[in-house]
Amino acid sequence: MAYSLNSITIRLSNSTEGFMKMSALWGDVVSGKLPLIYDSEHNFLSGISPIACYSNYDTVDDMLIYDLSIIAIRADFFIDMEAKVNAGQYLKYETLSESDLHECAELAWQQVCKDQQSGLIQRAFDKDFEDCVPAEYTKDGKAHCWLYISVK
Repeated sequence: MAYSLNSITIRLSNSTEGFMKMSALWGDVVSGKLPLIYDSEHNFLSGISPIACYSNYDTVDDMLIYDLSIIAIRADFFIDMEAKVNAGQYLKYETLSESDLHECAELAWQQVCKDQQSGLIQRAFDKDFEDCVPAEYTKDGKAHCWLYISVK
């Protein structure tokens, strides 16, 4: 009997080790080693997209600590998030890159940090969501990143 997971969560920090763990986890999801977008028999699950959810924020010795959950979502998730953006609960950041997905996500997070440091936004540090799509899966051939940042 095949099974699949709805989410996978690990605790990380904004450190080199944390980013290595994050990369390894995403590799396990994309490869099917962890059955999130594939079932346990390596059958692709149609209509499912993996996104990152950052939550349970804390600071230890000036280092940001958080839970990273990779969750399996359906298209209606984005409809719900857009409603939360319109209600002022979240801000949406969009970036793109010619082909580098990592660069695309980094640009989005840099903009969030810049806006936070300048006082333009006040983050709630509740649940933030990141959806990155590699260039080979987009209509315009560019890598895309969408961040939904919870705000006060």
